[in-house]
Amino acid sequence: MTDPIAQPLRLPCGVTLPNRLCKAAMTEGIADPWLRATARHVTLYRRWSEGGAGLLITGNVQIDRRVLERPGNVAIDGNGGIARLKDWARAGTVAGNHLWMQISHAGRQSPRYVTTEPLGPSAVQLELFGNYAKPRELREDEILDFIQRFARVARTAREAGFTGVQIHSAHGYLLSSFLSPVTNVRTDAWGGSIDNRARFLIETVRATRAAVGDDFPVAVKLNSDDFRKGGFSNDDCLRVVELLNAEKIDLLEISGGTYEQPRLLGYSGRDDSAVEPQRHSTRLREAYFLDYAERIRKIATMPLMVTGGFRTRAGMEEALVSGCCDVIGLGRPLCTDPDFPKRLLARETDEAPRYEKTLKLGKARWLSGASPLFFIKLVNVLGQQGWYYQQLFRLADGLEPDLERGVLKSFFAYLADELTVAARMRKARRALDAGAAPPGE
Repeated sequence: MTDPIAQPLRLPCGVTLPNRLCKAAMTEGIADPWLRATARHVTLYRRWSEGGAGLLITGNVQIDRRVLERPGNVAIDGNGGIARLKDWARAGTVAGNHLWMQISHAGRQSPRYVTTEPLGPSAVQLELFGNYAKPRELREDEILDFIQRFARVARTAREAGFTGVQIHSAHGYLLSSFLSPVTNVRTDAWGGSIDNRARFLIETVRATRAAVGDDFPVAVKLNSDDFRKGGFSNDDCLRVVELLNAEKIDLLEISGGTYEQPRLLGYSGRDDSAVEPQRHSTRLREAYFLDYAERIRKIATMPLMVTGGFRTRAGMEEALVSGCCDVIGLGRPLCTDPDFPKRLLARETDEAPRYEKTLKLGKARWLSGASPLFFIKLVNVLGQQGWYYQQLFRLADGLEPDLERGVLKSFFAYLADELTVAARMRKARRALDAGAAPPGE
């Protein structure tokens, strides 16, 4: 019997992925203070390469060192580090798999401890725990510059040994925020109609393709829906897919949500039953965005990848055989079990653990104050996120995961890590801005 997960996939550019499993992009937060790759990237990605997935996609590599998704992002913006990128690329491809660099700009979703002046299509502030400053609206010359920055970073990725790139236009980051009428209220050629709002993305794809050539994989990550009232809708998504069909795209990853509606973490503030009752097949019970992928599949001419929720062989096989998608994206399972793809392909396992189901703070009766429920929800979301970050850090340090770690401990470790790394990053940024060269360059 043919194993659909083990089948190779030939991409439109002529490159072949060895199987249908992908380590999806997860922010690593392990760059040095100058936002360069480190030995921890080498250790982590060698481990994932040897773990069996046919494709690895890096965490978002930023085109602008001033505006980051979080401290510890790698950036390529006048900060050196090319030799380090080459080390990263070599380690991440040791097993013959592909390693694609995800290229991004955080836009308005850059926290205050990173920048006090985030950037966006319009001056629409992200209201989330008071941790995000009001963004400055980009000028047209800055938009045009950023398009070329995406292209230059893609060229750098190819020269460094990465085997492809993915343009991040999901989850509310800069390109994604241009697509949404909530965050893009411009009245010029970069706002208004969905075709205008998609112009930044389309021009970025064209410039990137021109920079890397026709034989190099170029992928796009796109929200199927923002899950916000008046935001980027599934109908908008379908129109953007039509526009991308005319470009040379090798893989379209379907995701969804923004910081206001973090659907990728399994949460949505809307009533999904009002949209469409979910059918009870294994694939639809597991994957957050597969029902949207079914609609996109009817329009898209490029291969599709779906990330978010896959945990069982049955769910993955059903998604592939049904034709809803061509590649399965895996995230959190590879933070605790980097060899899961290899064991899945060898039929040594049929299911990944769901640690997120049990990582809860509980009722927290010891809490006092008017709104303990809010605190509990905050700790559960950030604590789970921090728990997986801590596992990722351990893998990057050559250690085994610590599955006994508590969610509250992870919550405070997450906050401490963010603030400590941010302080070091700000100091290094001031030195760079003053004209100092990064050490070791």
